[in-house]
Amino acid sequence: MAKIDVLDKIKEINFERLVSRDVAKGLSKELDLAGMATDVNTLLSIILLPGFAIFVVLSFVFYFFGLGALLSWGLAIVSAILYAVAVYVFIEYKIDLRKTVVEKALPDFLQIVAANLRSGISLERAMLLAARPEFGILSEDVKEMNRRVFGGQTLEISLTELGNRYKSVELRHAVRMINEALRYGGAMSDLISQIAKDIRNQQLVQKEVAGQLLLYTIFVAFAGLIAAPVLYGLTSQMIVVTDSVWNGILQSNPNGLPTTGVSFLRPSPPKITPTTYHDFSYAAIIIITGFSSLIMSAISTGSPLKGVRTMPVFIAVGLVIYIIVQSVIGGLFSNLGSV
Repeated sequence: MAKIDVLDKIKEINFERLVSRDVAKGLSKELDLAGMATDVNTLLSIILLPGFAIFVVLSFVFYFFGLGALLSWGLAIVSAILYAVAVYVFIEYKIDLRKTVVEKALPDFLQIVAANLRSGISLERAMLLAARPEFGILSEDVKEMNRRVFGGQTLEISLTELGNRYKSVELRHAVRMINEALRYGGAMSDLISQIAKDIRNQQLVQKEVAGQLLLYTIFVAFAGLIAAPVLYGLTSQMIVVTDSVWNGILQSNPNGLPTTGVSFLRPSPPKITPTTYHDFSYAAIIIITGFSSLIMSAISTGSPLKGVRTMPVFIAVGLVIYIIVQSVIGGLFSNLGSV
């Protein structure tokens, strides 16, 4: 019962008061574009409450491992910000996914609308009959648009609202052209058919460009997935070997190394420890492989957000290659004391 009471109290908190009205409107628009049945207050609670929990927990964890209070707070704040960024990226990914689905179905949908118009029915009726199940979310929104039209809303306003439900330039361009034809007159069926042909031709050109850029995609994949982990694994083991050699030298010369008469030429062991470089390698590989997936998606599809789907795979493959290379190189130099 106590847990239920706490949840009810949390739901009663108005998180929208913590942000400005413009920010709240922007978040509401983002949620509408993503097709998420969530209000701004719920979204802010999802961001702020877990973010605060992450800050508190990681502050104690980092401080427990001896990082110091100031550094622990800084890292905890960065972690909470990264969580908020991850939520925002997820929303943007949903927006881009909806746009992709709609733009893929739009040419066929418009062709069916144009064919229905040639039979002599009205535009709203033609769009309703074209709203087939295979068009997915576009059909659902078209049916909702028709309900508003039958409820007394003008067709022009309903079409504009339909175009604003997606972050699609192609759909908004089609809606703008249809509204101008409604306002000034014209052969509607021919116009819609031509719009469908133009959108399909544009999509074909995008596919051709993506095919021509395949070589760049392969290069990015090789550099991010193979080259970077291999180089980091090799360098990591070189530091292990160097550290092992220096430990042997210092044990043989407990009083210090002899100088050559010039103080700045005195040899000294490296300042980077194998553990520090190992941790740095993990962080660098995660960043490099993560951005590689985004860059590949931007080159091949024009949208980096589509790379979010492959990002976990890229990161996992990069880390596995790094571990394998490190193990192989470590086995080759095991006679020198490296592992």
